[in-house]
Amino acid sequence: MQNRTSGNTQGIDISRYQGNIDWAKVKASGITFVFIKATEGRTYVDPNFEKNVASALAAGMMVGTYHFFRGTTAEIAKAEAAHYASTLNKVGGAKALQLPPVMDYENNPGNLSKAQMNTVAKAFLTELQRLTGVKPIIYTGNSFAGNFDASLGTYDLWIARYSNSRVPDDQPAWKRWTFWQYTDSGKVNGITGNVDMNEFEGTAAQLRARYAAATPNPTNPTNPTEPSNPTNPGNPENPNPPKEPPKGGEPMTAEEKAAFDTLKAQVDRLQARQQMEVPVWAKAAVDAALAYDTKNPLFSIDNGASYDFYRFITVMHRRGLFKK
Repeated sequence: MQNRTSGNTQGIDISRYQGNIDWAKVKASGITFVFIKATEGRTYVDPNFEKNVASALAAGMMVGTYHFFRGTTAEIAKAEAAHYASTLNKVGGAKALQLPPVMDYENNPGNLSKAQMNTVAKAFLTELQRLTGVKPIIYTGNSFAGNFDASLGTYDLWIARYSNSRVPDDQPAWKRWTFWQYTDSGKVNGITGNVDMNEFEGTAAQLRARYAAATPNPTNPTNPTEPSNPTNPGNPENPNPPKEPPKGGEPMTAEEKAAFDTLKAQVDRLQARQQMEVPVWAKAAVDAALAYDTKNPLFSIDNGASYDFYRFITVMHRRGLFKK
């Protein structure tokens, strides 16, 4: 596939693990687009999804979303698409955003054949497009992309390959990438810790133009650079207008708000530890455990699980307990 070039526009992708983000600083650092985690499986919703979307739009970012795919049958794939589409409706729907929705398909928990993987992928993509009216993008890894057949090449590719020197490999479905996730240890002003870094195969103007027809801005169709405001109570497109603040209370002082934000961040970190996505170091163990009996899975992690659970599963996997 093609190399990165100096004129390509830069972006990030994030989930709740990035915590509280200063989006104005992110935008000022030269980041023009972001993909925000929305959902996973059939029930999980990232707890920071709506807040991240609203704040990124308010900062003037081009915003897209992604769904971590776990489907093992066409029926489950369609249910996941419905869950994702329903969650997108909370921010005005896929057409309220500047970038298309994304199917993040990067592992094979059901130990499916390549043919089965393509069947479930197509079921999800077709159903998601039917529900949202927007053609999705496929995100996957450099090695995992080899599982997809040529028929999926009609979808734009967002590929992960962490390297400054090696380009992603040509694949049966793709010879070019549209987005390249080139590191998972980027540093961006406004974000504490590491963040995934991405590049689009063109300028910011070209990115905006590429998807403008697919995802028109319903609140300002003549100027797609202006973000929509999903929290505007006067916008009939918004299904969840904000509630009025309680009457009779005094506003917090700056000191009180700082203390409140610190406490909230601590609570969020504790909650994330109890209900977290599959860590990279536990993926192989989780996949092996789920593949042990696909008809009667040993457990379900649609809503995430605790750190201790993933550590336990990893220890069991290392002891060979999930081998048939």
